[in-house]
Amino acid sequence: MHLKEAKGILSASNGMNISRGCTHGCIYCDSRSKCYQINHDFENVEIKSNAPLLLEDILKRRRNKCVISTGAMSDPYIPLPENLTNIRACLEIIDKYGCGIAIQTKSDLILRDLDILICINKKAKCIVQTTLTTFDEDLCKKLEPNVCGTKRRYEMLKVMQENKIQTIVWLCPFLPFINDTEDNLKGLLEYCVDAGVYGIIFWGIGMTLREGSREYFYQKLDEHFPGLKKIYHKKYGYKYEIVSDNNNKLVDTLRETCDKHKIVYGVDNLFEYMGTFEEKEKKQIELF
Repeated sequence: MHLKEAKGILSASNGMNISRGCTHGCIYCDSRSKCYQINHDFENVEIKSNAPLLLEDILKRRRNKCVISTGAMSDPYIPLPENLTNIRACLEIIDKYGCGIAIQTKSDLILRDLDILICINKKAKCIVQTTLTTFDEDLCKKLEPNVCGTKRRYEMLKVMQENKIQTIVWLCPFLPFINDTEDNLKGLLEYCVDAGVYGIIFWGIGMTLREGSREYFYQKLDEHFPGLKKIYHKKYGYKYEIVSDNNNKLVDTLRETCDKHKIVYGVDNLFEYMGTFEEKEKKQIELF
């Protein structure tokens, strides 16, 4: 871990990353790709030491409130004290200025900040997102070795449901010959239905590989799935987008389940929804 003073904290679309790099060790992580120009060891997480100061400086000068999204590139709940201090401080500032939050994490450490999320949710939009990759806990330890398992993330979703905080699940990636099975998908969908998730984000049954992430992924295939790298090379070569042979069948299953249980699954619709600010107290007053 190392600290760095950042020059900015919010993107044009109100995206926020308080760190760069990660310790989760997910074998498929796209954030390792060279195009993101992380010029330090990926596990040596760079923490933006002045993130709360930058965020407050922006929000106190803004006329219009917004929904801030975080966790797209780097999990805000990487288990480092400096990082955990930063994300709580940022959430407190978001709550202070009446903004919304769409926060994405694979970690149950988010439950530590449940009190602030509840406060934000009373006034504005609060959406918690998590990734579910495999229903098999043993397989999860291979694919996502340094983060809580799938069942624990499901339990976290249930806690959010109990506190009326909306949730969205990223069902991805589906690694060909590893977790692209009907049993796996159905198990994950059962979790989503039982946890009452608002939406499911998916781009089909497959994965993406770019320079930087591809090399790490193949290294881990050799470690955990001997012989599979050769199959990938032969079937996919150096394609960026890898589509499972089971794509059509599993996508049909996913859509049928979402339609049956009224779960939103259009990617564009979900991103538009998460980015649109809604002030709950004002809406309640207008109703009366």
